[in-house]
Amino acid sequence: MSVRVSSRSAFPPVRRDRVIAQLPQSFRKEAALHIEEDFSSKVRTACQEQRTGTVGFKISKVIVVGDLAVGKTCLINRFCKDAFDKNYKATIGVDFEMERFEVLGVPFSLQLFSIKKKRRTTQTCVCFFSVVIIVFDLNDIASLGHARQWLEDALKENDPTSVQLFLVGTKKDLSSPAQYSRIEQDALKFASEICAEFWAVSSLTGENVTEFFFRVAALAFETNVLAELEKSGTRQIGDVVRINSTSSDPLAASKKKPSSCCQ
Repeated sequence: MSVRVSSRSAFPPVRRDRVIAQLPQSFRKEAALHIEEDFSSKVRTACQEQRTGTVGFKISKVIVVGDLAVGKTCLINRFCKDAFDKNYKATIGVDFEMERFEVLGVPFSLQLFSIKKKRRTTQTCVCFFSVVIIVFDLNDIASLGHARQWLEDALKENDPTSVQLFLVGTKKDLSSPAQYSRIEQDALKFASEICAEFWAVSSLTGENVTEFFFRVAALAFETNVLAELEKSGTRQIGDVVRINSTSSDPLAASKKKPSSCCQ
């Protein structure tokens, strides 16, 4: 398979089918995290001028949670391995995969974690997740009802204001049009309440799976680049203040308490 080699990172090369040049569109505009048709002009300019900081060398961590047997691992495997195993055994503890993308010419990595038990959500080696994907079965209304608890558990060790949320209904191929229509309305309402983006997919047929993960990667990338630009601007302002300061203590800035890994 053809790959695109990037000299900017020690990570494996990016596959040509993981290149994102345009912002992937949402599944339903009434439940979208990003209503614009394209990437922010700031992000495009930063990428063109190679001012994306450490984005190309970082790993953006994604946690996938939901009830047992809703298809979390099957969803990940369909995208990462283009495979579907209906006899796949339930995840015990934590499963994870790494995916590499190239977004607007910049390498970008997602690490996808599938969590089985709620108590394991905050006990993994991952301190901070930038994306939370809540999965439910489109044919099981109870699994949608449990989504709120999964969300609360996933956010216990994370700052809710810095996490992007996605609500994903699986097994779309098994839903009748009438059944799907009913549960979609409930899902859209819940997604709006928690400020999540809603998607409906089928891991069996692959419907919307690639589009969904491309959307996740693109929005996570844009968020990371904007954060880098903001930090860059803050550092420049801080440097001016420090240089013009009349303080006699040059070590004052180093006396701050170290931040925790989740900040």
